[in-house]
Amino acid sequence: MKTLDLVRSAVSNTFRSKTRTTLTVLAIFVGAFTLTLTNGLGTGINAYIGDTLTAVGAQDVMTVTKNSEAAASAEEDSGPAEYDPDAVASGGFDGATVSALTPADLDTLAEVDGVLDVQATKSISPDYIQAGDGDRFVLSVGALVEGQSVQLAAGEDLDDAAGELQVLIPVSYVEPLGFDTDEAAVGQTVSIAVTDADRAQHVIDATVVGVAEEALASPAGVSVTTNDALTDALYAAQSTGLPTDETERYAQASIWFSPDATDEEIAALKDRLADAGFAGTTVADQLGAVTAVIDGIVLVLNAFAIIALLAAGFGIVNTLFMSVQERTREIGLMKAMGMGSGRVFSLFSLEAAFIGFLGSAIGVVIGILVGGVVSSALSGGLLTSLPGLTLIAFDPVSVALIIVAVMGIAFLAGTLPAARAARADPVTSLRYE
Repeated sequence: MKTLDLVRSAVSNTFRSKTRTTLTVLAIFVGAFTLTLTNGLGTGINAYIGDTLTAVGAQDVMTVTKNSEAAASAEEDSGPAEYDPDAVASGGFDGATVSALTPADLDTLAEVDGVLDVQATKSISPDYIQAGDGDRFVLSVGALVEGQSVQLAAGEDLDDAAGELQVLIPVSYVEPLGFDTDEAAVGQTVSIAVTDADRAQHVIDATVVGVAEEALASPAGVSVTTNDALTDALYAAQSTGLPTDETERYAQASIWFSPDATDEEIAALKDRLADAGFAGTTVADQLGAVTAVIDGIVLVLNAFAIIALLAAGFGIVNTLFMSVQERTREIGLMKAMGMGSGRVFSLFSLEAAFIGFLGSAIGVVIGILVGGVVSSALSGGLLTSLPGLTLIAFDPVSVALIIVAVMGIAFLAGTLPAARAARADPVTSLRYE
């Protein structure tokens, strides 16, 4: 019997007992369906995180701070931190402090092996934002470093090379500021006020060049994003009345390293920064814990799907054992006509694999359909605050691997009854009633 004839025979034999085969296929379907949805969930969430990584930081950028020795000592002693005149707020929500970075520190960073460029992060504390004579709203300000981007609802990205004062506002500010639509806000002028060291308020006008979507990975607390020209203007106004040495104190800085750097090279760079008295954090460090939790949840859900598939495997064993018993005389006849044990084994193994294919294919197709409907419903309902998120997404490679894996489990489950059929004695089999 040729290979093609063997496959055809295996497929036709599968449907000899339709009820038994259907029940086995349904058992496999449950596992494949669950596995498809859980993998789609992991794929969708991780893809969303990957798409929004640049809103936190570029892949070749590291945020660097200079740790406060007093704060570190207090953490070790679990007591209050000793006063450090050089400490500044880190900008986080925990109220932690770091030693201020000075121009001399920036020069030191630039000399660290592996650092390509250094840029101080200018912290701005604005009073309000206003469009025309409309209402005033509180805000916080953030600037993008080279390589970062945001998801836009309208308009275009900031141009850091332009002398024009440019700003991106989030969609949540469009209507309060008095603009009818996202598109209508583009090109309009808004005023941002800051107060200097002498308690004098400065109002600076800027042009809205784009409206940004609110993303999960947006910089914490950032309401509007400014280009370099507007950042410098706001920082200069805020620093009015301060001595030069006070204006050149920064909580953190961004350093650039090779975009082709390996994990080992990045770790080595962090060690060199630590030796120089600095702490470096990459985007992967910031979101690594989130990704690890998501992967862990998906892994647990996948484990339940695998348990269901293993249970279905016993169904395959039972189905094929019954098939071998019912076809004992047929097996004896095939062997008497010259079919070898290897071919008999292959025939029943192919039947098991085909049952696995049917269950997995149906499970994957139904899983994709259900996942698509659920994801669309959630995107238009509970998840409207996370634009761009496809909760359940499907990667073709992962889908194919699920089908192959389930077929592999089915094939392994069928080896025992297939081996029994292969070992059958033709004379004894022909006498079987």
